[in-house]
Amino acid sequence: MGRATRRAAACAAAGLLAAGLQTSTAFAAVQNRIDLTVLVVDDGGPATAAITAELASEGTPYTVVKLSDPNRPTITAGYLSDTVNGAPRAKFQGVVLPNENPFGTGSAEMTALASYEATFGIRQIDAYTYANPNVGLNWAQNPGYIGSLDGTQGAVTTAGLSGPFGYLSGNVPFEQPEPGVSTSYGYLATPLASAALPTGASFTPLVDAPIPGTGSRGSLVGEYDHDSRKELVVTFVYNQYQQQYRLLARGFVDWLTQGIHLGYDRNYFAVHVDDLFLSDDRWDTTLKCTPGDVTCPPGSNNTDNDPIRMTPSDVNTVVAWEKANNFTLDFAFNGGGSADWESDNNTTTDPLLTAFKANSSSFRFINHTWDHPFLGCVQNVTVVPWVCSTDTSGNTQWVDENTIQTEISENTAWAKQQGLPTDPSELITGEHSGLVTLPQQPTDNPNLAPALAANGIKWTGSDASREPNQRAVGSSTLTVPRYPMNVFYNAGHTNEEVDEYNWIYTSKANGGSGICETSGNSTCLPAALDTTTGYASYIVPMQTKIDLGYVMNNDPRPNFIHQSNFAEDQIAYPVLNSILGTYKSLYAANTPIVNLRESAIGTELQKRSAWNAAVAAGQVTAYRIGNTVTVQAPSGVQVEATMPTGTTQQQLLGSSAFGTAYAGSLSGWVSPGTFQGSVTLQLAAAAAPSSVKAPAATVNAAATAAQKTAKAPKTTVPAGTAKAVPVGPGDTQRTKGKSLVPAGTK
Repeated sequence: MGRATRRAAACAAAGLLAAGLQTSTAFAAVQNRIDLTVLVVDDGGPATAAITAELASEGTPYTVVKLSDPNRPTITAGYLSDTVNGAPRAKFQGVVLPNENPFGTGSAEMTALASYEATFGIRQIDAYTYANPNVGLNWAQNPGYIGSLDGTQGAVTTAGLSGPFGYLSGNVPFEQPEPGVSTSYGYLATPLASAALPTGASFTPLVDAPIPGTGSRGSLVGEYDHDSRKELVVTFVYNQYQQQYRLLARGFVDWLTQGIHLGYDRNYFAVHVDDLFLSDDRWDTTLKCTPGDVTCPPGSNNTDNDPIRMTPSDVNTVVAWEKANNFTLDFAFNGGGSADWESDNNTTTDPLLTAFKANSSSFRFINHTWDHPFLGCVQNVTVVPWVCSTDTSGNTQWVDENTIQTEISENTAWAKQQGLPTDPSELITGEHSGLVTLPQQPTDNPNLAPALAANGIKWTGSDASREPNQRAVGSSTLTVPRYPMNVFYNAGHTNEEVDEYNWIYTSKANGGSGICETSGNSTCLPAALDTTTGYASYIVPMQTKIDLGYVMNNDPRPNFIHQSNFAEDQIAYPVLNSILGTYKSLYAANTPIVNLRESAIGTELQKRSAWNAAVAAGQVTAYRIGNTVTVQAPSGVQVEATMPTGTTQQQLLGSSAFGTAYAGSLSGWVSPGTFQGSVTLQLAAAAAPSSVKAPAATVNAAATAAQKTAKAPKTTVPAGTAKAVPVGPGDTQRTKGKSLVPAGTK
């Protein structure tokens, strides 16, 4: 330690003592230590898989015990707790079980878990169980319901809104995707009367729904407080993609961890609008292709004489829409398109550029290269599909580094000259070219990385349908994967969009191309859509579900469409309005959409990657003792956490703010303070769970007796939950027929 460092450390220590703050050697009553990790007992079903996926998405550490694994550890008192530095330690802050007792009647493992939960105040989620007295519910009869919940309108109760689901507006609609395919199943039942519950026990519905044919409501999610334990009882089955689960997932984790956990969950939505200032080619509804494209048959009609380009009036519409929706679009621009328009029209003024310059503060702008060339291999377009050109020795010919650099730098200089505000670290190449483009180009253009580095590019867009994960391009650039919307670049009118959609997603027998019959990433429409009504009745709601799936999945990756979709019929707006409108109907004002620019998204993904790697490697230690949470991570890795309102970060001298308010909590990234090797977070006294040792768990004899007198129904898992049904063509996230149950765990 250097002289200056020693002096600073000594002063800091003196300040602590002068302020009367406790040090680690202060005498105090021994308190329980609660480690911030979750135990998941996995039966291989979709419900536990869904909760595990949420924990992974949030960056919350967890340990999985697979019931099917013959070598799994036995759940004992020693497995669950021990003593560290003289203090009792709970190794897990929450327990996820497939149901209320997956080990069987009289199990020593369940007895150990119950005692552990009661002793340390640890909560338990019953991921999916049937309504029965052992979980504080009446049997699902008189009144009650057992069966499909597709189309059910669930609701968050008053207790749920004031508790773990306070980030919702109150609506919990259940999906109803394909006719004839059951995708959800569950039990609706009422809580047991007080007289039938153990002394001091209670059941509080948090999410419920109407019981068909009655005036009563039945619980779907409820808190069963009994025997000094709390269980979250879930009586419907779900998978990780279904909207009803996505709405509740954050609340499940917050309830389980009592609002104190590593990781966080936010709802992101960003929209990149590509090709600004270019004129996009138009789909030909007769040729069933795009004139000018290599796949369009050669001939006199293979020239697009009617390209699609925004007008100044379209800019005014965008500005008004952004203000009305409190949302900012990111326009990926090509300055060469404006220069070409001026040349083609023999003028020095581009009205579209003038309109954007007048409203430049309303948008974010991203460098999309000067005139959108393909920057990968040199394409040979004399064959369909195109191939990479090779030299006489058979070596791939690549677009050279100077060309790539010029495309980037010329566009940057033009934007600066025009007064368009940009972040020079951001880029999106035309068609994401230069990066891997399968099957023709299995590697990046070797000239791409040095060109990006020379221009100071830190973030470059990639196609998430090809490469969903962020990766490095050379030593100075990371990708930002983007989701393509099924709103096509070559469609300015609704009928063009639907006609092309039909061509791609309809079988040959129904007049389509048949591509959907051979592609493993899409399904076929049963019949062609009406070109007049099909966009509003099918494409918009389908695309809304797909994009909301990303928004509600803690996924910051942006979506992308094109400037053509904001021209002519302005077909982008029905989709965007549907996404934002549906979102506002489901979430409370304390949970707004997070709208980030490309560099911020890239940074978020980069931080997550480092954090998740450290968690996976067991390099993160985190625990709570009383009101204090301590987290230690590898140097340079920021800590991701969610804490109750009022939490502060303790510094050597004083404290500082922690996180930002979102969904009723504080969350964010945090690093150790000056001269600190770990992060110390101080909870507000009212927010900290009690760490006083509770009475040992007792047996609910009345409920056990009731269970023995009635036959337990089967906890059904419909095919549409075990094997997630895709929303429709283009939904590659939920692939039809792909089981959610890992191999070997059935």
